[in-house]
Amino acid sequence: MTTDRTVDLEDRWLRRFHRAEQARVRLVCLPHAGGSASYFFPLSHRLAPEAEVLAVQYPGRQDRHTEPLFGDLGEAADRIAEALLLWGDLPVALFGHSMGATIGFEVARRLEAAGTVPVALFASGRRAPSRVRDEGIHRLADREFLAEMVSLGGASEVLLKDPEMLRLYLPVVRGDYRTAETYRYQEGPALTCPVVGLTGDRDKQAEIENVAAWAEHTTGPFELEVFPGGHFYLNDAPAVTDLVRDRLLALTG
Repeated sequence: MTTDRTVDLEDRWLRRFHRAEQARVRLVCLPHAGGSASYFFPLSHRLAPEAEVLAVQYPGRQDRHTEPLFGDLGEAADRIAEALLLWGDLPVALFGHSMGATIGFEVARRLEAAGTVPVALFASGRRAPSRVRDEGIHRLADREFLAEMVSLGGASEVLLKDPEMLRLYLPVVRGDYRTAETYRYQEGPALTCPVVGLTGDRDKQAEIENVAAWAEHTTGPFELEVFPGGHFYLNDAPAVTDLVRDRLLALTG
């Protein structure tokens, strides 16, 4: 039975681009700061039909542009976990990139507390939760802030030359950075699900030793995978899709 509450949560937080009727697992993807659900459209296409992808849509962007940004990462995790608990027909795995990896960790905590252990957490381009720190990027002046985005590969020179797009983009990504940088890890039970840490070998935001520290946050198996590239290494790495598919199929039989 589908209630109005169910429809509301699905419509607000989760986007399904490709149905995968025969899928054995559902992969929930959480975007980076300034990112949106559509970032994971290519991954959804490549993983179907073996896995069904749900992409999280944060407020304040695309079809949720009229809604206020979330200011607290834990509150966002509460809402996302609440929405996911309505999708109980398939095992669920989580894939988060950058800020999305930290949100994915907090979502996994909430799912496990509710009795739903994720198949796996793929933590991409992010230091372990206990290693996250405020580097003050969200407090930079606009010019310096945008230069940082360009250096990471999260904003293009084309964007910088379009005042209207910039007007819409800048508050969203700055707000997300504020939320991510002011997050503070709270001690609690470790996850029990497998965790796979992924990073680029030139990612200054997710140094290999700090991604390896994700092992401290689970009692389950941990695996570290390093790919060529910087913070957005996964944009040009089809091997990431192959790795995710292989791990999901192995974990779900």
